[in-house]
Amino acid sequence: MGLLAAAIGALYAVYATYGLARGLKSADMTFLRTSVAGILTLPMFVYYLRFEAEALTGQWRRWLAVALLAGPLFGELVFTAFQFAPPSHGAVFPFAAMSVVGTIFAAVFLNDPLTQRKLLGTGIVIVGLLTLSGVSSASLTGRAGIGDVLFIVAGSLWAGFGVVMRKFRLDPVLATTAAGVFGLAAYAPFYLATEGIGRLASADGSLLGIEVLVQGVLAGAGTIYTYARAVQYLGAARAAVFPALVPGLATLMGWPVLGHIPTLTEAIGLTLAIVGLLVTVTRGAPADSANSTLRSESS
Repeated sequence: MGLLAAAIGALYAVYATYGLARGLKSADMTFLRTSVAGILTLPMFVYYLRFEAEALTGQWRRWLAVALLAGPLFGELVFTAFQFAPPSHGAVFPFAAMSVVGTIFAAVFLNDPLTQRKLLGTGIVIVGLLTLSGVSSASLTGRAGIGDVLFIVAGSLWAGFGVVMRKFRLDPVLATTAAGVFGLAAYAPFYLATEGIGRLASADGSLLGIEVLVQGVLAGAGTIYTYARAVQYLGAARAAVFPALVPGLATLMGWPVLGHIPTLTEAIGLTLAIVGLLVTVTRGAPADSANSTLRSESS
């Protein structure tokens, strides 16, 4: 589930670039993501309101937290950040924040200890992201710093979403529904009032179709569900590392879609991110088991 969430995130990034290069705007991407996901999850929302209303109303504060943390605010922060910071920063700061903040949040709110293995794995992941994106000191300007802060806030929101899911053992289907319906109700009217549908109405049909599929169906609903499942199975700290694979996977997916051939540096960065991920999500042999093995071998 973690790998699937990362793959969907990478596909979302690639086709966001694809759509922006063909005349769509960041607001259009957010609208497609929130409105399509909201329409898809609306029947589930109505079903629960009619037959199992307590599942929603009894925990409405938690569902509101899920909607705020994983809903349209996340996308708006990321897209706004790109207006200040270069794309290379967008490949590092939000995903590094997801990994680091997710690990810290899990330790503080879930009593998930900060083991040496987790710290080592997270450190390798960050080195891989820096290598993959090629961030240089020359790009660390005051204006870029504004975008970097927004990237970090967005990544922290997503990390908080994982912690809320884990702490309260929330249902991934209901979490997807809450975020989807909230996005439809909160962002769609704002978009229609400020942007209108002129750009989308004049867009090429095939472009609009693939963006509806990728941004709305896969990214809007699929990312939240698969990531929530990963949190359910692995815990918030380990699941928070999987988004670090998004930039590398996007580089690979961008080869056939955008015509960008991955460089050796990008390949090294992706490899490091994968190694860091494996170090973080896998568990070492327990000390007592290792000691018993040594005793048996010595005897």
